[in-house]
Amino acid sequence: MFAKAMDLQKFALSNFIPTIWSAQLLVSLKKSLVYGQEGVVNRNYQGEISAYGDTVKINSIGAVTIGDYTKNTNIEDPETLTDATRTLQITESKYFNFQVDDIDQAQQNPKVMQQAMQEAAYALRNTADQFIASHYTDADPANTIGDDTTPAALADERAAYELLVDLSVKLDEANVPEDGRWVIVPAWFHGLMLKDDRFTKNGTTAGVTTLMNGQVGAAAGFNILKSNNVPNTAGAKYKIMAGTSMAISYAEQINQVEAYRPEKRFADAVKGLHLYGAKTVRPEALAVATVDRLNG
Repeated sequence: MFAKAMDLQKFALSNFIPTIWSAQLLVSLKKSLVYGQEGVVNRNYQGEISAYGDTVKINSIGAVTIGDYTKNTNIEDPETLTDATRTLQITESKYFNFQVDDIDQAQQNPKVMQQAMQEAAYALRNTADQFIASHYTDADPANTIGDDTTPAALADERAAYELLVDLSVKLDEANVPEDGRWVIVPAWFHGLMLKDDRFTKNGTTAGVTTLMNGQVGAAAGFNILKSNNVPNTAGAKYKIMAGTSMAISYAEQINQVEAYRPEKRFADAVKGLHLYGAKTVRPEALAVATVDRLNG
């Protein structure tokens, strides 16, 4: 019996295939995060917000009326300025919570925990980026082109560039300053523009001193940004949003990051909490085109 057990042990050892842990980690492919950056949104009120549910009341002053003055004639009584109050509230509360087993840490050469933290940070930022992108619905209705029922159709490659011109005109008519305008497009839309010599000759990033994250060029008065977070319905009816940083205010805070040892595991764990909120304070400074994907 003992001999038979020894034979089985030898057989098991001879057929054992050792696992080799690579020194290289295969990290995830990451999207370029565009919507939450300075230049697309502003963070004017971030310092006034600290916890989930916090709110900031933002007052605005209406236009001042100009009258005609006639010599030796009384002017009108002073005008009472109208105002509007907008509320920026921390509405989003997202967390991560992961662990790395002690054995994994011992067997793997890379700094597993450090890479895991980078993955967690990216995942939080990506979720926030999509949240900000969803605010395309706040654009002034006068600044929209197409809708889900009748999206703008791109007849050919040149129509992509012309659509940007139309968005620029919408902002011009709303008295939005030309400085710092951006437009965020999906990859396929950028591909159409690359087939148009009006963009390739004049819209490349050459000569641009400071590039925003995701910026692929400039055209029609916009810094053109590319993102895979452009909202869409089933791969069609893409919401191409344009504007300036005055349109959306954004505030965020990593409220807590805690390292701990799970009671029932031999592992290190980390959890973190990300609080944020956004408010469209100037809807007239946004323009949105709902676009069907060409040949899509």
